Amino acid sequence: MRTLSIAAAALVAAGGLALPATAAGAAPTPSPGAETVTKAGTAFLTATPITAGQPVRVGASTGDHLYWSFTAGAGQVHEITATVSFPRARTGPSTWSVDVFDGLRRRQACTAGAQTPTVDAAADSVTLGCRLPEVRPWAEAWSADPLPGTYYVRLSVVNLPEPDLGLPVEVDLLLSATGHGGSSAEDGELKASLTADNRAGRVLTAEPTPAPVAENTGTGLTGWLPQPGSRWVWTTAGGILAAVAGVVGFALTRRPRRL
Repeated sequence: MRTLSIAAAALVAAGGLALPATAAGAAPTPSPGAETVTKAGTAFLTATPITAGQPVRVGASTGDHLYWSFTAGAGQVHEITATVSFPRARTGPSTWSVDVFDGLRRRQACTAGAQTPTVDAAADSVTLGCRLPEVRPWAEAWSADPLPGTYYVRLSVVNLPEPDLGLPVEVDLLLSATGHGGSSAEDGELKASLTADNRAGRVLTAEPTPAPVAENTGTGLTGWLPQPGSRWVWTTAGGILAAVAGVVGFALTRRPRRL
């Protein structure tokens, strides 16, 4: 029996060695032929769009906030991996952070990955990661569950010595997505994707409505009266009537001259 147990253990071990690398949690790799993104935004409104499997490589300065955006569908699980390299020596340790926000700018929780690692001054690089929960096709209004729509990735340094501010860094970032997508496993579906209004604060102006034009029939009293828009006509007529009324009133009220 003991021999059989040892043999079974050996088979299990051999089977484990034969498992593919993805089962052991291998790091995601770029898609073949994917074009490398060489820029990043500095705010939500200027976030650079990226897709799963598309590598990102940008140069920046310590203290910059770098933004990227991607579209997530129901049933997908996304993972962000980033490496920040330091070409120059630094004076002290620093803490870096990768944060993910949904279309309503709500910060999403990471289920795995080093989201805010701290690296000492002698290190040449630091690796960050964030695995998001599975995107749901719908959720209750009070829930913070991830929903389909636009997501934003922000990479920044949250703590560092002041002399190191502005030093050059090189950032390599990759987004991966797994899952079949769709909403077959749920009882509902989101009517519209969560996408923030990038034109916030824009003043909406209504089209001017033309003033109604009165029709002149040419009959009756209104046929020869001037239109309300002719102000100078009404002003002149009013002045003449006032003068006539003044003369008539003076003639009626003056005292007769005695001889």
